[in-house]
Amino acid sequence: MDRLRVWFLMACLSVLLVLIGRFIGGNHGAFLFFLIAAGMNFFTYFYSDKIALKMTGSRPLAREEAPEIYAILERLTRRAGLPLPRVYLTPSLQPNAFATGRNPQHAAVAVTQGLLQLLTWQEIEGVLAHELAHIKNRDTLTGTIAATLAGAITMIADIIRWGFIFGAGRNEEEGGNPVAALALAIVAPLAALLIQMAISRAGEFRADATGARIAGSADGLTSALLKLEQAARHLPMHVNPATSHLFIINPLSGESLLRLFSTHPPVSERVRRLRALAL
Repeated sequence: MDRLRVWFLMACLSVLLVLIGRFIGGNHGAFLFFLIAAGMNFFTYFYSDKIALKMTGSRPLAREEAPEIYAILERLTRRAGLPLPRVYLTPSLQPNAFATGRNPQHAAVAVTQGLLQLLTWQEIEGVLAHELAHIKNRDTLTGTIAATLAGAITMIADIIRWGFIFGAGRNEEEGGNPVAALALAIVAPLAALLIQMAISRAGEFRADATGARIAGSADGLTSALLKLEQAARHLPMHVNPATSHLFIINPLSGESLLRLFSTHPPVSERVRRLRALAL
């Protein structure tokens, strides 16, 4: 049911993009934007891992640099029935981690420098199990596609808004509707953001539960989430907001305004659900 819900929300994003195209250019615009949505989905499907790793500045982490990380991942992937993902290091003192890739065979897990310094091995195991759960549940693909579509909708809405601001008189003469355009420019990005939030939050809850089962205990992940939340408030991460949904904890959670539109559910609720799991 959760999986169907996610794909339904993904379809809503594509439909929203097509509706914008219809508003701009009628049926021809709708068809053009349908092709744009399909092309973006196709491109993101094959290059989601490269996009995420490049945008976060992550580099490959060799086995000799972190043999313990590889040992934990090998143990967890055997339990989860997954191939070993590629391992990357993100140059940030904020403890955090993310997974990316279109499927388990093309997956990567990235950990920050701060994660290796702050957490215990049991907590690191919980975090890595959570990221492997994202891979197992295919959240890494849907999350990246959702972010790409939402970003495109926001960008196009901005273009429409500024176009009507500087060309309102011309559009009125040509029969345009500035009020409808302004409504679209405001509502479309907000709707896209809400849909992206719904996709990401559902994925985090599901990955928490699946990760705890992979690790065999919820204790490590529970303790890690509490530590990561506190650290994110005091240690900023200089990262593109478009990638914030990838991380186990919102790396921008220290920004009070951004927390209102966070792609992550409250840590308190995540911890409550983890502690209620019967493993």
